[in-house]
Amino acid sequence: MNKIILFFVLNLFVANVFAQEFQCKVIVNSDKIPGSNKQIFKTLENSLNEFVSQKKWTNNSYNAHQQIECVFTITLLEQTNNDFRGSIQIQASRPVFNSTYSTPIFNYKDDQLSFKYTEFEPFFYNPNNFQSNLISVIAYYSYIILGVDADSFEEKGGDEFYYQAQNVVSLAQPTGNIGWNSNDGSKNRYLLTNELLSPTFDVLRNSIYQYHINGLDRMYADIPNSKDVIANAVISLEELYNQRPNSLLVRIFMDAKSDELLNIFKEGPSYDTYNLKRVLNSISATNALKWQKIN
Repeated sequence: MNKIILFFVLNLFVANVFAQEFQCKVIVNSDKIPGSNKQIFKTLENSLNEFVSQKKWTNNSYNAHQQIECVFTITLLEQTNNDFRGSIQIQASRPVFNSTYSTPIFNYKDDQLSFKYTEFEPFFYNPNNFQSNLISVIAYYSYIILGVDADSFEEKGGDEFYYQAQNVVSLAQPTGNIGWNSNDGSKNRYLLTNELLSPTFDVLRNSIYQYHINGLDRMYADIPNSKDVIANAVISLEELYNQRPNSLLVRIFMDAKSDELLNIFKEGPSYDTYNLKRVLNSISATNALKWQKIN
């Protein structure tokens, strides 16, 4: 009996230590596609969820409470035989230390999604070869999320994952699929990876680290100091924004953090937000109505 109990305890321990990196859900929205046969889209959704949930993206060990929560929402707009076009919204969050709160770390909509799909085709990812544009997109953003998450725990901790994402870009570029090349509009995967790995944007990656490790993760112990750290992390982006006003990374960071910043600074204890609000209105003018609500 004791051996049986020990067996189950050990299996529970192993399952916990070697949990997947993500608690991820893939949603396929086909409302815009005409026709009554929707089973192919449910099959696609199920296959993608199975692929993401079973894939081990790193050699790191994650406990269940350390997993990154993410949602990939694929919205299909056009179908021509086995060719599909649409968008993918990527949302990810990571847990905050000593709390039940998860903080958004990435929120981005990619409007350049196109792929071929035949119902029941198997999905697999090979880091050395291009297999499928859809799986390449999923792999690319999985590595981006892992990178941003790592940056939030360690200064420039995301490098290895951004290089993996860059590898996905390099393999996909010759295929002619949109979104992988530098001339594919002002928002593309090449540009995003290029900014993440550019020394010019080290200040933003350092802000991500300070904001989370010395700000949010210490909020439970010292709210005034944590608010000061978070405010300074945002204020430090002003010079970068002045140099690169069209920066994709700054926009993504502010899109992920705008609601959170509002909630942090509209509540007590009181904090002098004059300089913070000035910078927020400069680097994220599209959220001006939110910044008005900060005291």
